Amino acid sequence: MRGSCHSHNAPGSQRPYGLWNLTTGGKVGLKRVISCGASPVGEMEWTQRRPKPEDLRVGLISWAGFYLTYDPYKSTVTATAQGLGRRQTWEILVSNEHDTQAVVRLRSLQGLYLLCEANGSLCYNRPRSSHHGCFLLRFHRNGKWTLQCIISGRYLESDGQNVFCSSRVLSAYHMWTPRPALHVHVILYSPLHHCYARADPTVGRVWVDAPVPYLGECGFLLHFQDGCHHLETSTHCFLSHSDRLVSHASTQTAFHMQVRPGGLVALSDGEGGMLYAQGSRLLLGLGSSPHRGEEWFILQRCPTWVSLRTKTRKFLSVVYDVEVFAASEHLTPMSLFQFESDNVSHGLQLRSTNGCYLAQRCHRMVVADGHPLESNTLFRMHWNCGRIILQSPNGRFLGVTPNSLLLANATIPGPNEEFGIRLANRPFLALRGRYGYVGTSPEHDLMRCNMDQPNCIHLLPCRQGIYHFQAQGGSFWSITSFGTFRPWGKFALNFCIELQGSNLLTVLAPNGFYMRSDRSGTLLADSEDITKECIWEF
Repeated sequence: MRGSCHSHNAPGSQRPYGLWNLTTGGKVGLKRVISCGASPVGEMEWTQRRPKPEDLRVGLISWAGFYLTYDPYKSTVTATAQGLGRRQTWEILVSNEHDTQAVVRLRSLQGLYLLCEANGSLCYNRPRSSHHGCFLLRFHRNGKWTLQCIISGRYLESDGQNVFCSSRVLSAYHMWTPRPALHVHVILYSPLHHCYARADPTVGRVWVDAPVPYLGECGFLLHFQDGCHHLETSTHCFLSHSDRLVSHASTQTAFHMQVRPGGLVALSDGEGGMLYAQGSRLLLGLGSSPHRGEEWFILQRCPTWVSLRTKTRKFLSVVYDVEVFAASEHLTPMSLFQFESDNVSHGLQLRSTNGCYLAQRCHRMVVADGHPLESNTLFRMHWNCGRIILQSPNGRFLGVTPNSLLLANATIPGPNEEFGIRLANRPFLALRGRYGYVGTSPEHDLMRCNMDQPNCIHLLPCRQGIYHFQAQGGSFWSITSFGTFRPWGKFALNFCIELQGSNLLTVLAPNGFYMRSDRSGTLLADSEDITKECIWEF
């Protein structure tokens, strides 16, 4: 990790390339119709119709404030944990759903189920029959859930520590607060308006008017505190009950969340007001009379958008609707690509803002007219010191010809086949590993990797793939001789980020080792190889 970036060391000048010039007059810049086949971009479906596994996962909090937890070694279930980790995460499998209730099973990340026995005790195993482990899930107006065993009719409850099903009479002890278990960096999609929420810090408002979520302003941090959620924008402001963005979280930024399996959520102030898009400009604010389900949003992971740059510092861009050239010196919406990677096969798909995917066609030309199920849209990615090399399905490597056209032509990759890659919609990272989020703790001097809430790592771009990590107070990350980290260094250090999946990355630290999470909770950089503990959700 050699080299310096003298022109990028000034705090305040650091944000990923040019999101300022992607908006005009407070409106989303991508308003013209860009066709992919016969579908204009405004009508493209950018949300997944089938829920992803992370959309179905929740933590369940008892009346006493503890999470429903499974013990994989004892095959028991308790409610004693104070934070949401892997053993507190349940996947809600729905077999039948209505407006106010659903028949569900609760499955852990290990693949075993929450089961109610005839004597009211609970265990953690595999169902013995078609109804074993089935619960009637009821959604209550206050956002709480109750789970009633289908076989016995008894409700799931906690006495503050133990969990059982013994009573058929509903009470406050049977109420569970669902907390979405997906990563806290999210986007909000309105199925009714077919648009995403977008913060506008210039006027201090949030609009539901972004047809494609390529802007950093479409991402929100979802903070959970005292049973309520706070929406923080990419510029670290909070949406308040007054429909304005404010600088600090308070009771006026706390929203109650109603959750449905599959990522459908609604936010309220707890006093009858619901959050929904209003007026002709679709201002996101509190109101008392939403129509046709206006208050419901699909909560999704914030997607990863990147820009790709050649050795001549030209951006890959889609021109003439589908052709891909490296001809632009300036970042535009057509220079952005959604980074979608299969975490198993590591096949990479790059989706343009026209709604279509880069695909290798005849004569080895790469164009932006592909569809997600086409094999020609799957590329293999190779990393070289923060730069990415893309290999097409025919085995050849993507490169740029002298006339700036993108072709899959080279049998051996060279400088023309290496692309600088930069995160386009991520001014910061919120990292989650195997044991929790990366953050600071008042009880510890070093950075931790087992926190319930993350600390934002501000990204100061240096060279392609290389970033400086800045803490929220403005200081820089420093590294000790033991490979541990502190967030109050005076000098900017180089960190190399390599994307390993749609929302997964690895970090090569300044000492030449990969950053990993440790079971002890200490964040370390001491791994020569990429292991599971080196993979971070972001």
